[in-house]
Amino acid sequence: MTGQRARGRFLTFEGIDGAGKSTHIDACVERLRARGIDALRTREPGGSPLAERLRELLLAEPMSLETELLLVFAARRDHLETVIEPALAAGRWVVCDRFTDSTWAYQGGGRGGPTQRIAWLELWVQGSLQPDRSYLFDLPADEAARRRASARAADRFEREDIAFFERVRAAYLARAAADPRRFVVVDAAMPIGDVAKLLEEDLTSL
Repeated sequence: MTGQRARGRFLTFEGIDGAGKSTHIDACVERLRARGIDALRTREPGGSPLAERLRELLLAEPMSLETELLLVFAARRDHLETVIEPALAAGRWVVCDRFTDSTWAYQGGGRGGPTQRIAWLELWVQGSLQPDRSYLFDLPADEAARRRASARAADRFEREDIAFFERVRAAYLARAAADPRRFVVVDAAMPIGDVAKLLEEDLTSL
């Protein structure tokens, strides 16, 4: 249809806790805005008032895997309905700190959740929507743990042991290997300047 607004792009940043992805998200948004792109920064779990309340529960309260998985997707559904989908439809670019790949990695890989249920919930909650580009910040679990040790007080996920994060990392890398056109795997052990250059070069290709 003539005059129809072009749909925006959806970018996600992924990685185990301590990999350093959050350092680069704001810079990514700034680069996009410098190009005249209307970019929205958001996060998961969270991103909408209701999803932020669910985030507080997810990060602090003990719960079963089933409850955790359902809360993650409930928060995601509200985030999609109220923030992500309207922004994309309006032509904005959405830059999200974590999305469904983190569910596959944390609840699937880390906690051993059933993949068929995760796949079913993914389809039900988001349909065919997938990120246009996902930046996976990859770092060995022991190095990520050293970085987390000097950060703020740990939440319920950050207190998990090294073996948990090794499983999370392996699940992330398996996702990236299965979809190499969507993923850019970033060596998070590189100097910050080198990571920034890699991201800037990729962003200019979108």
